[in-house]
Amino acid sequence: MSASADDAIVVFMTAANGEEAARLADMLVGANLAACVQILPEMESVYRWQGKIERQAEILLLAKTTHGKFAELEREVRALHSYDTPEIIAVPVTASSAPYLKWLLATDSHG
Repeated sequence: MSASADDAIVVFMTAANGEEAARLADMLVGANLAACVQILPEMESVYRWQGKIERQAEILLLAKTTHGKFAELEREVRALHSYDTPEIIAVPVTASSAPYLKWLLATDSHG
């Protein structure tokens, strides 16, 4: 089955530190589960966990991939991640430059 423009997604994930982020990014690109993973610098997350408001430094990852790879991507990230409940959120790509989309979808077929 070939990928189409409707299949392109960006997956948001957080990691506890830069080492974990790099390990996840390398695994995702190496396993052809993402065409590209960007690792953004440390940020502060504020969230509710087990009834308390928490503040924690985290690293944000943005993985460019396709909908068809999401289930395997999620499974592999959960297997390597240090969190009990890691953030793994996919959003559709509603518009993209044609050359970038062509590249992204071409990587989907090299699995």
